[in-house]
Amino acid sequence: MKKKFACLAMAMVMVLSLAACGSKKEEAPAAAPAESGSDSSVSAFKVGTIGPLSGDAAIYGQAVANGAKIAVEQINAAGGAIQFELQSQDDEADGEKSVNAYNTLMDWGMQVMVGPTTTGASIAVSAQANADRTFMLTPSASSVDVIDGKDNVFQVCFTDPNQGIASADYISENMAGAKVAVIYRNDDAYSQGIRDTFVSEAADKGLEVVYEGTFTADTATDFSVQLTGAQSAGADTVFLPIYYQPASVILNQANAMGYEPTFFGVDGMDGILTMEGFDTSLAEGVMLLTPFSADAEDERTQTFVKAYQDQFGETPNQFAADAYDAVYIYAAALEAAGCTADMSTADICEALVGVMTTISVDGLTGQGMTWDASGAVSKAPMAVIIENGTYVLP
Repeated sequence: MKKKFACLAMAMVMVLSLAACGSKKEEAPAAAPAESGSDSSVSAFKVGTIGPLSGDAAIYGQAVANGAKIAVEQINAAGGAIQFELQSQDDEADGEKSVNAYNTLMDWGMQVMVGPTTTGASIAVSAQANADRTFMLTPSASSVDVIDGKDNVFQVCFTDPNQGIASADYISENMAGAKVAVIYRNDDAYSQGIRDTFVSEAADKGLEVVYEGTFTADTATDFSVQLTGAQSAGADTVFLPIYYQPASVILNQANAMGYEPTFFGVDGMDGILTMEGFDTSLAEGVMLLTPFSADAEDERTQTFVKAYQDQFGETPNQFAADAYDAVYIYAAALEAAGCTADMSTADICEALVGVMTTISVDGLTGQGMTWDASGAVSKAPMAVIIENGTYVLP
């Protein structure tokens, strides 16, 4: 374990005697009560999460809030110098509502942010956070537009270019001779960004893309044209740089028309196995890139999965793991920067900007995670395949 992250480990196991007493917890807005696992005898950093807690993308935002909650509870229970108080706000995956959620958290006194969850919302909030000098660590927004030109905005998930390149590399190296179709959403920065780098890398690797089909948010209910086009072009592999909701429709409609290519997705596909009303047998054989598998056998993952299942009654997805890691990343960075909870949000921001490129963190979603000055994380995605309703390594 690297030297910088050793500070976090030490903070988690040592009980420090602090003279300062925690201030009285403020009331959160009635619509989103504050969650706190902080030790009242230790001043706590106020951390806020933003994501869709309701609406079509709620599976992502709820996972982020839940993952962050478990991390806060574990860190606080360890009794170290770094303690947290947590509040989560709903943005319904909408940029304007996400800015409103951000302002609500700032009124509460937020000092560091885990979020927003989705790319569009993160692009909107990152500009405001940069102007306010609020440190922002998004667990799951992968577009480079989120971090571009903003020295205080960092990512936990790998970037869209990383996903597109890694997907093309994996298919070219492990699925020789594949004829690939791409179906992507052209009004979504996440989907468009991954598609762009995938197609470019595919050309460089000699991977044959025989068809491309697009859709928008308003046309995500009927994919018969795209699937017929892919089938007619002879595509035996269909690359889906999209979220799980439209992917579930594609899998249903492909099954109905008897089209059985290998479907290959990215991290937005995570969640399809727990989607209400979806026949998980339709996802059998689907491949995707993800930084996290709940079926991994290492102790760190199994401890997290058990805690999540015990508390929320379901298996955590990658978004929960990303948010869990985000809180531990904050603990490491705050420790390394020598921050205290009585510092202003802006002062904490400047201190964290100064140390983020120097720390290394072992987490659920990556070993030895590091960050460059752009805010992008360095870690390797892995490919998994869905078999019998679980992720397994190919």
